[in-house]
Amino acid sequence: MTRLTEALERAQTGESGTPSTPASATVDTPADWKFGGPAPAPTLAPPPASESTAEAWAFGEGIAERLVVAEQIDTVLVEQYRRLAASLHHAQTKREIRTVMVVSAVPAEGKTLTATNVALTLSLSYQRRVLLIDADLRRPTLHTLFNVPNGEGLTSSLVDPHVTRLPVRQVHTNLWLLAAGPRDPNPTSLLTSDAMQQLLKEAAAQFDFVVIDTPPVALMPDANLLAAMIDVAILVINAGVTPYPVVQKAVTAVGASRILGTVLNRAERSAAADEFDYYGYYGDAVPETKRRRFALR
Repeated sequence: MTRLTEALERAQTGESGTPSTPASATVDTPADWKFGGPAPAPTLAPPPASESTAEAWAFGEGIAERLVVAEQIDTVLVEQYRRLAASLHHAQTKREIRTVMVVSAVPAEGKTLTATNVALTLSLSYQRRVLLIDADLRRPTLHTLFNVPNGEGLTSSLVDPHVTRLPVRQVHTNLWLLAAGPRDPNPTSLLTSDAMQQLLKEAAAQFDFVVIDTPPVALMPDANLLAAMIDVAILVINAGVTPYPVVQKAVTAVGASRILGTVLNRAERSAAADEFDYYGYYGDAVPETKRRRFALR
C-alpha cells in the first residue's frame, strides 16, 4: 500500500497522526518508500446541502467571499476560473498533464488564491479528484485558508524517511489538501529533492490533478529544478504592478514552454479589453491568443 493510499484512508476515517519535527533540510530519497499504481477512489458520502457555500466550509476569515464557492462572488470571475480549468482539462486530454504549478514572480500577486480557486473549480465543476499542495514553505497559507492544523505536512513528510503516511486531509468531496507543515531552515533543498520528485510522481498516479502552490520565483533560486518535476505551470501576474523585467525573469526560470497560460490578477475590465481585445463581459472574457491569458479582478 502506498503512502498516499494510506493517507487517503486516514482522511476518510478521521484517524490522526503524530506530527514529526524536521531534523534536517538535507533529503535523500527514502529507500522504504513504495510507489505503486493508481489506488481505487474511496467511497465518499455526498456532502450535505449546507456545505454548498463558502461559509459552510469554514474558510479563513476574509477569504470566503473571494472563492468560487461563495454565494455572492462575481459570476464573471467564476466563469474565468471555469475557462482556466477548461484549458487544463483540455491539456490533460491532449497531453495527459496532471501536475500543475501555480507560481508568481514576487509575493502578493494572488497565486495562492488562484491555486485554490483552480482546485475548487476542477473538483466541483469538473468532478475531478484534486490534490492541492502547499509548497510555499516560507509563507504557507493554505492551512489557514482551510482552517486545518499545520503541525505536519509536506516538510515533515520529506525530511523523515520513517514517515509511512502522508498527512493528506480531505477538505471536501473530490478535494484533498497537503499542508506545508513545520518550517524548515532550507525549504529550497526540500522542494528540489528526489523525495519531492517521487512524491509528485505518486500523487499524479493517485489523483486526476495535482495543483501546487509554489514559492515566488524571486524567493526560489532553483525554481527551474522544481518546474522540471511538473507538467505545466500557470504564471500569476499582478496586472499593472509587476514590472515586465521581473515577469520575464520568472518566465525564464520556469521555462516558457512549460507555461500553459498567465493569469492577470486584479485586472481592470476596461484596460483588459483595450489591451487584449477581449470579447463579451466588458473585457473579462478570455482572449483568443496563442498562449491563453486570463484577467481576474
